[in-house]
Amino acid sequence: MPWVFQLGVEMALRAILAPGILAVRWLASAPPALADGMPAARRSLVRAAKAALDEIFFVTEVLSARFVTAADRSWLDAEVREALALFEAKGWLDAPATYHRTPPPLTSVTLRPCRSLSRHYLHLTFESGYEPHPGEPGRERWLGYGPNHTAHAWVLEHAGAPRPWLVCLHGYRTGFPLTAFIQFPPAWLHHGLGLNVLVPVLPLHGPRTVGRRSGEGFASGAFLDTIHLQAQALWDVRRLLGWLRARHAPAIGVYGVSLGGATAALLAGLEPSLSCVIAAMPAHDLIGLARRHVPTFLLILAERLGVAWDGVERLLRVISPLALTPHVAHERRFLFGGVADRLVPATHVSALWRHWDRPRLGWHNGSHLSFSFESTVRTLVLEALVTTGMVARPPVP
Repeated sequence: MPWVFQLGVEMALRAILAPGILAVRWLASAPPALADGMPAARRSLVRAAKAALDEIFFVTEVLSARFVTAADRSWLDAEVREALALFEAKGWLDAPATYHRTPPPLTSVTLRPCRSLSRHYLHLTFESGYEPHPGEPGRERWLGYGPNHTAHAWVLEHAGAPRPWLVCLHGYRTGFPLTAFIQFPPAWLHHGLGLNVLVPVLPLHGPRTVGRRSGEGFASGAFLDTIHLQAQALWDVRRLLGWLRARHAPAIGVYGVSLGGATAALLAGLEPSLSCVIAAMPAHDLIGLARRHVPTFLLILAERLGVAWDGVERLLRVISPLALTPHVAHERRFLFGGVADRLVPATHVSALWRHWDRPRLGWHNGSHLSFSFESTVRTLVLEALVTTGMVARPPVP
């Protein structure tokens, strides 16, 4: 059968490409450039092991990457060109904030008690209601992703009087309770600091998955899917923020990591009343990340086959935090990055830091995937929560 042969060829190509790309990344990479208070990277086995976690993740991405056919290239290119024309005509590229509509209030949710590894939480669901703009390229494809119509969130709320809420935005490829509670430990944030915690599931992730893996479709080459994912994430989270305010939340902070860090940074340009925004290792420059991680010869080949990177980069302005003016007060903006991060480089973190007019920026002594286990991360997050009044004082050791 033809599809069996094609699958075999794809698997063989992946097996050949993965070690080669990994070797190029290690041999061609220079030590991380020092920037914006980033401490000097000292070589050690522990640092190398942390960096290896990032590389293992990268290899899984190479092995599971979808091959784009000649037919795909034709409609992908046409879709980008059509979208550029529409976005230009609407003024969205010059004023990206106008691309994002204010969602209606969230008045109906379902809350169901659940448990993950002895951790009790509430599973919140509601109908997202998000739709791409009428006439927008990729609209019908996006609306065809059935599981994505239902929004999900994991909720940890204290009984009694209202308490501050920390809305935690997860990273790419995650979105399940287990991974959420590793990235945002309830024992610390909920029980230790006394916060209410809400973890929205980003579109196409976790129970909203429409492919083989959580997050499938975010970086598949269908760039309008990438835009709609982030636009719907903002829509869903803003509805949840309104729901929390309606329940008399005394303060609401947002803490996002990686893809969630980019979402948090975008929220800072749309939601001025947030008590704090913490953007951790924000994956906000998607074309820049592609140029960093994909070998040059593959990028050149893609251009010769019709991928107009400059056009795609301009199109993605509507979901770039660098194209939005931050409205959250300067003293309530925080960023951090990892000195051994092999996925989101320090230059991307510092670019957002400069755009945000140089607020508090910290660095943890690890990689992209090791952040959950870095004590420095807790110190940085605690500083943000205390200085903005989200937490009254540091917990007594």
